[in-house]
Amino acid sequence: MKYCSHCSAVVRFVIPLGDNRPRHVCGSCEFIFYENPRIIAGCIPVFEDKILLCKRAIEPRLGYWTLPAGFMENGESTEQAALRETYEEAYAKPILGPLFSVCNVPRMNQVHLFYLAQMTVAEYGSGPESLAVELYDEAEIPWDDIAFGTVTQTLKRFLEDRKQGNLQLHHLDF
Repeated sequence: MKYCSHCSAVVRFVIPLGDNRPRHVCGSCEFIFYENPRIIAGCIPVFEDKILLCKRAIEPRLGYWTLPAGFMENGESTEQAALRETYEEAYAKPILGPLFSVCNVPRMNQVHLFYLAQMTVAEYGSGPESLAVELYDEAEIPWDDIAFGTVTQTLKRFLEDRKQGNLQLHHLDF
């Protein structure tokens, strides 16, 4: 960032008074531009004992499988974002359950949230960001072709918890 979007003055990268880390600060109007982590919200859509996965039609990780998820938009809750992304990527409308995993990815400035979700019917399809959408039982999951570590670990924890009959909230660091 070089220029202030408020007054067009030059922006400096300094530690503002009373802060503890460098920020972009306008040299004229002193507006502070905070850059904070992005939230990725999604869900684990389940129909009967199968999990709905999407094959990515976009980068990053084009052609790899993932849970339906994406960036939260301004003006929506994390739950709304998870449901919107599930519909956009998989044309599925599950019933959202509780939060299942919180995945901190500091190197990417991201936090990934995955909710449990129950599909009452096996209605789904490929949205514009998906090459394919399929229901997988545990033995069929394409583990070597999962797009992201947050998805792999969320799926593994979900399957372990489900076997034990004790679904719980997981906090994971990547």
